[in-house]
Amino acid sequence: MNLRFLIPVFDDSVSTWALEARLLRWLTLTWLFVGLVMLFSASYPVADGRQGDGLYYFKRQLIWVFFALIGFNIIVHLPLRKVLAKTHWFIAVFLLLIFATLVPGVGKKAFDAARWIAIGPVPLQPSELIKPFLVLQSARLFSQWNRLSWAVRLTWLGIFGVVLLGILAQPNLSTAALCGMTIWLIALAAGLPYKYLAGTAFGGVMLALISISLKEYQRKRVMSFLNPWADPTGDGYQLVQSLLAVGSGQTWGAGFGLSQQKLFYLPIQDTDFIFAVFAEEFGFVGSIVLLFLLALFATLGLVVALKAKTIVNRLVAMGITIVIIGQSLLHIAVATGALPTTGLPLPMFSYGGNSMISSLFGAGLLIRVARESSEAEVVPLRKPQSENFRRHRMFQKR
Repeated sequence: MNLRFLIPVFDDSVSTWALEARLLRWLTLTWLFVGLVMLFSASYPVADGRQGDGLYYFKRQLIWVFFALIGFNIIVHLPLRKVLAKTHWFIAVFLLLIFATLVPGVGKKAFDAARWIAIGPVPLQPSELIKPFLVLQSARLFSQWNRLSWAVRLTWLGIFGVVLLGILAQPNLSTAALCGMTIWLIALAAGLPYKYLAGTAFGGVMLALISISLKEYQRKRVMSFLNPWADPTGDGYQLVQSLLAVGSGQTWGAGFGLSQQKLFYLPIQDTDFIFAVFAEEFGFVGSIVLLFLLALFATLGLVVALKAKTIVNRLVAMGITIVIIGQSLLHIAVATGALPTTGLPLPMFSYGGNSMISSLFGAGLLIRVARESSEAEVVPLRKPQSENFRRHRMFQKR
């Protein structure tokens, strides 16, 4: 086996791909490159202060990127039906891991939330890794909804509900909301009756309100979002510092590496608020360019969905586009004060191997759908029979 095949930049088959697949590939790699450059700048001060090595987080991210790109290239060459056939097993494994994070001594806590499991030196965040598989299983379920019995329907809807409740119990309201909205939008795209969708949407909103009312820190975040300047050194501190970073960028930005807010003023600047550092260093113009990149990715995802040859492929393309672009827009909305502060990373920008693997896995699935939508399946022909063999067969018939 040629190991170069596993690295996307050495993939010689790209020239034979459909146009949408090639564009999505280069857009993904461009997004990844810009994200790594931004992470280098955003993480250097905090890595130098905490670890004594400014490149500490950047080097670890490069290791994650290496393995994520290998998985990415495997996915773009693997028939989607084979991935769909194994999806339920991944859902089961990650569901168990989600509830394992709630076990004291097993789950690792950070900022009063237990979202990680440490396997040796490797931290796993099952709520992040399960996202693309929720898309796949939702697409698989809703694409054949009318052919399934109510027992099968309710079983999978119940499993989805348990997944969301497990993520909500960590607590991780933002990820649970993103996963729930994605499943709901896939069901909407599949044409499920509105009475089911309306009831589910109402239940989801009520569940979110109950969570906010029961969790004091979530309630404080909502209140501080409404007026962060009321407590700029307390509950509103994160948002105030993020707004100062975004505003300081002005039109053209302070310049790469010249952010002031990342010098221990802005909390979690390499993950949850990395866009604020980007906006400060590249300004309004850079932010518009990034939003244009997201819009282009979303447009290509929609084109791929419209050109899909099967319903399940169409729903996978739409679901992956919703997850990647939706999470990006939610992250940007939080950094700019348009939504309450949450812990959503910016795909392919924020530090974290789980987010990187999930994002590149999703991008690989979208590219795979694009390939299957526009490329003919190659069917091997039987070898032509030799002239002597044909004469021998004719002689036997006589």
